[in-house]
Amino acid sequence: MTISRRRQLTATSFALSTVLVLSACGADVDNSGADTTVTVNRCGEEVEYTTPRRAAVYEGGSADKMFALGLTDHVHGYVMPPANPPVSESPWADEYGKVEFLGDDLLNRELVVDAGADFVVAGWNSGFSDSRGITPEILDTLGIQSFMHTESCYNYPGFPERTTPIEGLYTDLERLGRIFGAEDRARTLVADYRERVAAVQRQAPEGNPVPVFLYDSGTDRPFTAAKQVPPNDIIRLAGGRNIFGELDERWTEVSWEAVVEAQPEIIIILDYGDTSADEKIAFLRGNPTTAKLPAVVENNFFVLAYNEGISSPRNIDGVEKFAEYLRDYAAEH
Repeated sequence: MTISRRRQLTATSFALSTVLVLSACGADVDNSGADTTVTVNRCGEEVEYTTPRRAAVYEGGSADKMFALGLTDHVHGYVMPPANPPVSESPWADEYGKVEFLGDDLLNRELVVDAGADFVVAGWNSGFSDSRGITPEILDTLGIQSFMHTESCYNYPGFPERTTPIEGLYTDLERLGRIFGAEDRARTLVADYRERVAAVQRQAPEGNPVPVFLYDSGTDRPFTAAKQVPPNDIIRLAGGRNIFGELDERWTEVSWEAVVEAQPEIIIILDYGDTSADEKIAFLRGNPTTAKLPAVVENNFFVLAYNEGISSPRNIDGVEKFAEYLRDYAAEH
C-alpha cells in the first residue's frame, strides 16, 4: 500500500457536494437586527447568550462550524495560527473570503478587544488559556460572550463535561444553532453527519479491529491522540482500534516502547506544521526503533488533514476517508 491520499476523491466529492447543497439551502437565521436571548450550556455551565453580531473565531474548526451553519454574516473575522493549513483548502474557502483575517498568532485578549468582537469561539487550551489570560471568565468581565468546543471541555477546570469527540461536534452545532437562531440548519447538518457516520459503520471490516497508531510529532517521544480527541473516533467508527484509545486523555506524549509493543498495522500521520507528512514518514522509516513496525514495513500510512483531526465538521470527511482506506486494507489482508 502507498501513502493514502489515493481513493479519497469519492469521499471528498461526496462531502463537498453535501456542503454545496446545504449552502444553497441557506440557514434559517433571524437577521432582522432584533436581539434574542437564550440559555445554552457552556462546558457544564448554563450561560445566557444574546445573539452575537461580531464573532471572532479561532482556528479552522471554529470557523468551519460557523460557516457550515450559514452564519457568515455573524462572523467578523478569524484568527488562524501558523499550524493551520491555508484556508484556501477549506470547503468554505469562499466564506473565509467574506470576513476579516484578524491574525496568525495564538488567540489573545488584546486581539479580541481590538477587533470589537462580541463573541469568541475556541477550544480550551486551544485558543482559551489561563497562561495567556484569555478565558471565558475573563471575557465575561469584559462583556464579551464566548463558546468552547464541547470536545475540549474534558479538562476544563470547574465545569467538566464528558462526551465522545464526534458527539461533541454534534453538540456544538446544536448549541451554536440555538445561540444564533439557526436550529433548523443545525438539525439538518447533524442528521446528515450522523447518517454519513452510520453508513461508514455499516461497511466496517469484520473481525478484530486493526491496531492503528496516530503520529502527530516528536522524535525523542511521540505525541499522539488518546481517547478524548477526534482521531480516536475517526479510527473507532471506521472499524479500527487506536492503540492509545484506552488513555483517558486528549493529545498526549507516550513512549516509543509502548508503540513498538502495540505493533500497529496502520499509522495515521497528522499533516500540519513545519514538518511535512512525507518527512514524518521518512523519520519513522529511518528510526531503528520504528523501522520494523508492521505498518512501516508494509508502508501502511494514512495522511489525515489537520482540520479533519481537530473538532470540526471536517471530522466526518476524515471518518469517511479513513474508513475507505481501512476497507481497502482489510480486502488485501
